Amino acid sequence: MPGPVVTFLGVAHPWQCDTMGHMNVRHYAAMFDDASFQLLGQLAGPDAEGKGWADIRCEIDYVHETRAGTLLTIVSHVEKLGRSSLTYAHEMRGTVDGAIHARARVVSVRFDLVARTKMDIEEEIRTRATQVGST
Repeated sequence: MPGPVVTFLGVAHPWQCDTMGHMNVRHYAAMFDDASFQLLGQLAGPDAEGKGWADIRCEIDYVHETRAGTLLTIVSHVEKLGRSSLTYAHEMRGTVDGAIHARARVVSVRFDLVARTKMDIEEEIRTRATQVGST
């Protein structure tokens, strides 16, 4: 996984649009959440039983109106790697025209699902995370 990775491909459906005719903010959040699951799953690998991630911060900037039928691609990269936390960024673009529709920055903490507390990020994840840094 060298450099940023594609973490979401989708379309803005008419049922996701509000009375103003553009995609409602709740659906941006869902798409970014799906992208987060993809990124974190690729970083953690298949052996993550009993371990997970807890989002502790999310900022979304809405850049361009997204109308029904817009094809969307989200590309993600790791910005910062802490002892137990990971900061990563998502960029949502129009698949066809490349226009930036929104950006999100998320901080997630590695989480022990049994003890219900944060834990140190494993070395294998650290290695993968450095490969998915920004270019």
